[in-house]
Amino acid sequence: MELPAFSSERRTDVLVETSLPDLRTAERKMEGSGVEDLDTRLQALEKRVYGEHGKNNRPVKCAESLARINTALANTANKRERVKILHKKIEDLLKFLDPQFTDYIAVPDAMKLEFILAEEDFLRSQAALLEQVNNLQPLLDSNHIKAVPELTTKVQRLSQIHIKQQDQNEEVSAEVRKLFEEYNKMMFLLSKQFAQWDETLRKLEAPKQGQPIE
Repeated sequence: MELPAFSSERRTDVLVETSLPDLRTAERKMEGSGVEDLDTRLQALEKRVYGEHGKNNRPVKCAESLARINTALANTANKRERVKILHKKIEDLLKFLDPQFTDYIAVPDAMKLEFILAEEDFLRSQAALLEQVNNLQPLLDSNHIKAVPELTTKVQRLSQIHIKQQDQNEEVSAEVRKLFEEYNKMMFLLSKQFAQWDETLRKLEAPKQGQPIE
């Protein structure tokens, strides 16, 4: 028995019709799995944020929870002597954990004294400057210095006038330069014209004096 022959176009249509339901089913499965994964991740996130008690849909008051935890820790610390001793030595622990504490232990007092003596000149100069500042303190407290805030407005007004005058000075300078350029150009043209007139007069006076004309 011979099977009916299908053309290439007919085969393509049959394949497409057969594969479309499978593709749609696969897409639905992928969408369903994606939604389920997203729901699972969201539940895990809510569990981390709200804890096991967050499932009751009641708001969690963080301040009250922290206060209760702090009270419980304080009560626990007060009941244990070792914790009390540890609290008293926190400052010492911080000092010991300081990275500079090693240098403090390693450098003996004699070495520190050498460091101070090596900077003796610098320290004396700084002390002299501080003493000078202390002597000039009355000048800083004088009425002239105290009146500086009142004179600030006048100084600002004078600064604006000065800036305006600078702009005007630049404009005048530019105008003067322009006039000098015009003057130099005019003098050049006049010198050239006088040279031509002198040459013309010399040529006219040469035949009368019996001199050859160049």
